[in-house]
Amino acid sequence: MKAPIIQALTLSLTAVTLYAAEDHLVFEPQGSANGKHVVLLSGDEEYRSEESMPMMAQILANNGFKATVLFSLNEDGTVNPEAGTSLSNSAALDDADAIVMCIRFRHWGDEAMQRFENALNRGVPMVALRTSTHAFNFKDKSNKWAKYSFDAKADTGWEGGFGRQVLGETWVSHHGKHKKEGTRSKIETANAKHPVLNGVGPIFGTTDVYGAAPLAPSTILLRGEVTQTLDPESPAVEGAKNAPMIPIAWVREFDNSGEKNNRILTTTMGAATDLSEENLRRLVVNGVYWGLEMEVPAKADVSIKGEYAPSPYSFKKYKKGLKPADFIVK
Repeated sequence: MKAPIIQALTLSLTAVTLYAAEDHLVFEPQGSANGKHVVLLSGDEEYRSEESMPMMAQILANNGFKATVLFSLNEDGTVNPEAGTSLSNSAALDDADAIVMCIRFRHWGDEAMQRFENALNRGVPMVALRTSTHAFNFKDKSNKWAKYSFDAKADTGWEGGFGRQVLGETWVSHHGKHKKEGTRSKIETANAKHPVLNGVGPIFGTTDVYGAAPLAPSTILLRGEVTQTLDPESPAVEGAKNAPMIPIAWVREFDNSGEKNNRILTTTMGAATDLSEENLRRLVVNGVYWGLEMEVPAKADVSIKGEYAPSPYSFKKYKKGLKPADFIVK
């Protein structure tokens, strides 16, 4: 059952109408509504998706989408990204037209997992950020959802789990030095005209390049140049680490058990701090349009209507004692 709505207000600084329930957020479309509902899933221990997903939802609302944000919560309703069993208001997945996710090592209960799988099987497009390559971890390998685990074996039928089979890659490695070497995007020349790249300029992120070799067939859009430091002006690391450069964004289609394939955009960038970068936000928004087979704008408006000051990525450093509504960008 959906949590009761406790608040309905218009935030003048964000220019979106918000319905804030105890356990989730809903941003109504602004301007010309396109009739599509995007559900954003937060829940990772390090990269502060509980901060970034509300911001991205507000941007999507400003582009005409209804956008709902779900969280990992403590029993008292406060946000806890370490609560791997929790997905608030999973019922929102039942009418999701698209999903944006930044999650890590989740092990949700049967109800949430079934709703997620139902969405997958009806062909809902997905935009997956950073640790979503290793979105699930069911340590009990007899669990009915064990095939979703990042380390699932071949005998499950999904070697590498949801990440590898659906998104195109699971957890591999830190290719760049974590917290020491950054990422600068380089467009894959052969695919430079792909609509997901409309209006997307160079991206710099202080997260490192992940090891990745996307499962075929996948279309590589961006590769990641490993930089010597976390300074945007830093030169590239010399030698084999950048020869060749590792894919950091790709699109693919997943043939599920239903009648319609899922369009997938995966990027191994996506910390809350990375999303301070306009061009990464535009990549994500473009991925939603493309996934829904809508015309991708030449240059989508991804401006942040308010003050977005994301926390640095780190384990054990999330803002404790806050409710979902506390993460609205104002």
